[in-house]
Amino acid sequence: MENRVTQFNADLMLIVVTFGWGVSYFMMDLCLEEIDPLTLNVYRFFGAFAVAWLATVKRMLPVSRTTLKYAFYVSLTFIFVYVGATYGVKYTTQSNAGFLCATSVIFAPLLTFLLKKIVPEKKLLFVIILCTVGMALMTLDSHLHVASGDLLCLMCGVAFTVDLLVVEEGVKHEDVDAFQLGVYQFGFTGLWMLILALIFEDITLPQSGACWASLIFLTVFCTAIAYVVQVVAQQYTTATHVGIIFTLEPVFAAVVAFLFAGERLLPRNYIGMVMMLASILIMELDGIKKDKGETK
Repeated sequence: MENRVTQFNADLMLIVVTFGWGVSYFMMDLCLEEIDPLTLNVYRFFGAFAVAWLATVKRMLPVSRTTLKYAFYVSLTFIFVYVGATYGVKYTTQSNAGFLCATSVIFAPLLTFLLKKIVPEKKLLFVIILCTVGMALMTLDSHLHVASGDLLCLMCGVAFTVDLLVVEEGVKHEDVDAFQLGVYQFGFTGLWMLILALIFEDITLPQSGACWASLIFLTVFCTAIAYVVQVVAQQYTTATHVGIIFTLEPVFAAVVAFLFAGERLLPRNYIGMVMMLASILIMELDGIKKDKGETK
């Protein structure tokens, strides 16, 4: 029972993380008015590494070679995740970006099956279908328009699925410290982004207070805190489970757009939101019932 309760608590932590990432689309949009996408990621990941490392310096050393190896592997997936997400937000609508970047719910069980030959349970397949339809109703327009950034956002969704699987594999090793893995991945990712920015962009500083505030929020909450929580929480859940929880991301993104960007939802969008929330409840209530059954 203890492991299941721990998984439920980990899922709640991941829902909070998902809220931060839902807000991040709005924040990235503000930042991209003043700085280029790769430059934004340089500040975001080096800043997250500095904040997390300095705040927990006693936990950062010593670090095992295996932990650094998996942090390096994760950073390779982050290149595609954040090049896709950041350029995607710049060249497509926030709604399409929210849907396509959240497609890890579709690819997680598919890649798990292809790589590990693990067939999803029927209930999980139903939840995946429910989430997918809900995301489509929530975010895509009636013409299913494909903008120039949509493929980049789709790349983000696929790469993030690979990230989940790499993290899931890494935290199984006894000599991997999940917390350290969550922090050192920022440093490696920041280095990759700096190399790309020096090649393709002119690195500049934000000019307005709104851009600085958004960058700080992206750095501290959406990166430094969120990804450390994700890595630690994945010790108690699966990549497929995490992918389903992360389908709440476009819901939170839509709420933020409604409150701060003046966007309004259509009836079908609300139907999609209800379907996505229902899928989370089905998944979590099933775990609670199993906990109660084991206590009898």
